[in-house]
Amino acid sequence: MIEKQLQAEILLEAMPYIEKYRHKVLVIKYGGNAMLGDEFKRSVMRDLTLLKLVGINVVLVHGGGPEISQTLKRMGIESRFVNGLRYTDAETAEVVRMVLAGKVNKELTHMLGALGANALGISGIDGRLLLCEKESEELGFVGKIVEVNAKIVTDALEKGYLPVISTVGCDDEGNIYNVNADTAASAIAGALKAESLILMTDIRGLLADREDEDSLIKKVYVSDIPSLIREGIISGGMIPKVNCCKEAIRKGVSRVFITDGRVKHSILLELLSDEGMGTMFVKGD
Repeated sequence: MIEKQLQAEILLEAMPYIEKYRHKVLVIKYGGNAMLGDEFKRSVMRDLTLLKLVGINVVLVHGGGPEISQTLKRMGIESRFVNGLRYTDAETAEVVRMVLAGKVNKELTHMLGALGANALGISGIDGRLLLCEKESEELGFVGKIVEVNAKIVTDALEKGYLPVISTVGCDDEGNIYNVNADTAASAIAGALKAESLILMTDIRGLLADREDEDSLIKKVYVSDIPSLIREGIISGGMIPKVNCCKEAIRKGVSRVFITDGRVKHSILLELLSDEGMGTMFVKGD
C-alpha cells in the first residue's frame, strides 16, 4: 500500500510539469556513451514515448560516435581526431551518413514505433534541414551549420510524429557533412523556439569541482558563463557544450539542461520533478 501511495505522489508531483510542457516543443540530444546497451537505449525510448503520449512535442536529435568508430574499424579506416572532433574526409563522411542516417536512425525510429510512439526518422539532409559549410579545412567535412530549414520538423510535429533526426548535413554542391550532435540539437531547438533542450552526457552536469560529482551546480545564468570559464569551472570539452546551451537560449529556447545520460529515466527526473537531475541554464542575471 505504501508503495502505491508513493507512486501516486510521484504522479501528482509530475502533473504541473506535464501541464507546463503540454503542446510545447522539447528537443532531446542523445548520443555518445548514453547510447551503449540495448536495455538502456530502450529505457530512454520508453521515456520519450511517455512524454509524447502525455502531449509533449518531442524531437529527438541523435549522434552515434561509438557506432561510427566501430564501423570505420571494421572497414579498415583509421579514426583520427583533431581537438576532440573527428577528422572527416569524403570517404568517412559517407560512412557517417550510412551509420547515422541508416543504421542508428532507423533502429531508434523502429524502437519508438514498437513502444507506441509515432516516430519519423529523418536526417539533416532531408528537406535541407541542416545546410552546412566546412568548419575548417583542418577537419575536412565537419559541418558548420549556416542555416536550419525546420519546416520538415514542424510539418512532422503538426502531423503527430515524433521526429528522430540524425546529425548529418549537406551543402548546395552535394557534399555530406558530419555535424556535432550538441551543435545540431542547439541549432534545431533554436529554430523551433523549443521550450527546453536537454543534452544527455556522461557526467552529472556542470561541476564546481571536476573531481567531485557531488559539487553539481544546479542552475547557471547565461551571464555567468564567461566568469565560470575564467575561473576554470567550465573548461576543456565542457566549453563547447556550454556554448551550445548559451546559443540555444540566445535563439529563444527557454531553458537548457545538461543531464546525466548514464542514469535511467534521467529525462523524466529532469523535467517532471521538483529536484531535477543536472544543470539548468537560463537567460538572465
